[in-house]
Amino acid sequence: MTIASQLEQGLRAMDIPLEAPAQDRLVAYLQLIGKWNKVHNLTAVREPGQMVVLHLLDSLSVLPHLAGAKTILDVGTGAGLPGIPLAIARPDLAVTLLDSSHKKATFLRQAKAELALANVEVACERVENWHPAALFDIVVSRAFAELADFVVQAGHLVAPGGAMLAMKGVYPFEELARVPASHRVENVVALTVPTLEAQRHLVLLKAA
Repeated sequence: MTIASQLEQGLRAMDIPLEAPAQDRLVAYLQLIGKWNKVHNLTAVREPGQMVVLHLLDSLSVLPHLAGAKTILDVGTGAGLPGIPLAIARPDLAVTLLDSSHKKATFLRQAKAELALANVEVACERVENWHPAALFDIVVSRAFAELADFVVQAGHLVAPGGAMLAMKGVYPFEELARVPASHRVENVVALTVPTLEAQRHLVLLKAA
């Protein structure tokens, strides 16, 4: 099965209707990661079929939880996950990719240019020291840090009334118990990613 057909099947299973140009762009993004991985070791996942599931479909599983958002910050984005797949799927969403690694920021800028992502900005900063001119409706992280650290380091970047979304594997019982009093856990949602047997959960946090 080709990457494109695997992606199309996964999107259909997740009930995510993406036009053909967006799907093509997602495939081109994976190919770009593959190209850079040969030299720069952007991600540990290298097998194309696994990349479709673990990079694209996993990232897109949070789409239903972005309703109403106009701006999103992806903290510790690495190779652009989940930010770039979300930006491709939602061109109306202004997505900022934040990573402190200059190597990864260089890749992200290249991806923005090659994929013509007009709704993406790249910032190479340490999250705790970064103070942008405008705050974000949603701040998301995928395997960035423990929940308590995520809140402490990135909480100042959320606009009033906004939310923090942390993508996790198994249900994070212990991490939830350590969330600072400054924030409350709104919900923990089980995410379904086609053909992925491992558990996935999304933690929604808001300022208390």
